Amino acid sequence: MKAVAVPQFKAIPQVMELPTPQVKPGTILVRVAAAGMNPFDWKLIDGILDGKMPHNFPMVLGVDGAGTVEAIGEGVTHFKPGDKIYGQFIHSPIGEGSYAEYVVVPEKAAISLAPKTVSLLEAAAIPTAGMTALQLLERLGLKHEQTLLIVGSTGGVGSFIVQLAHMQGIYVIATVSSEEGAARMKKLGAKETINYKKLSVEKEIRSKYPSGVEGLIDLVSPQTVFKAMTSLVKVGGAALTTAFVADKESLRARSITGGNFETQGTPASLDTLADAIDSGAIKVPIGEVISMEEVAAAVEASRKLKGIGKTVVRIG
Repeated sequence: MKAVAVPQFKAIPQVMELPTPQVKPGTILVRVAAAGMNPFDWKLIDGILDGKMPHNFPMVLGVDGAGTVEAIGEGVTHFKPGDKIYGQFIHSPIGEGSYAEYVVVPEKAAISLAPKTVSLLEAAAIPTAGMTALQLLERLGLKHEQTLLIVGSTGGVGSFIVQLAHMQGIYVIATVSSEEGAARMKKLGAKETINYKKLSVEKEIRSKYPSGVEGLIDLVSPQTVFKAMTSLVKVGGAALTTAFVADKESLRARSITGGNFETQGTPASLDTLADAIDSGAIKVPIGEVISMEEVAAAVEASRKLKGIGKTVVRIG
């Protein structure tokens, strides 16, 4: 089978011919239709889980995927051949990822039946970004008409947050870097946008919201910038970062809840997202569809934070 893999840590991804994996007890064999790209993919290449989990080399990349169940192993009860599924295919050992024509996934992984109203190509864009957005909002705990500032809104996670927050009646202020980005965020439900390349986010928020916003979700900022952004949150508000740069003491000093955030992939979260998509409440924010041969260049673009919407790799 064709797969995108690296022969060692920090190597450039390449398309390889590898043996098709065999189904084992408690697992399912999936014919992959598409894989969703995430920043975590290049972090795996750099060895973020080295020493924490076993790895196989060549290491097939990819966490998110969608496809069709080809076969089930002994003891599997939740899925049957022919089921359309999606989710996070990552499991131990690392290196049996979704950037491949076939993948074997444990039945107990964060996988579930795919939404019925979108293609498997679109479904592959949902899992990590969608679950991260859903769980960020759940943890933030904002109520109807409260204000939420999203820093880094135009990527996959941000695009889902804007829509999910809009569904809940939350007033969204999204940072953008272009007029195109502003138009896209408004279409997804943002009430305001701030072009940080032309305006100071801090000055704009302090001018319009002198007492601060109720919530902040920052998906991109380094520590010093995140600390500055949290100064825009009113006392008693909530602030979350996915970049793990929160200083708990400075947040506690202003009674701001939140801090660092890590997604927990669950079938329940996937089912919630599938329901929202099938009801028409949210749309899948695909930015670009690429081939397996284009993965190496896309990984470099992701490293430089140049993603727009969500990049999906077409596999089968």
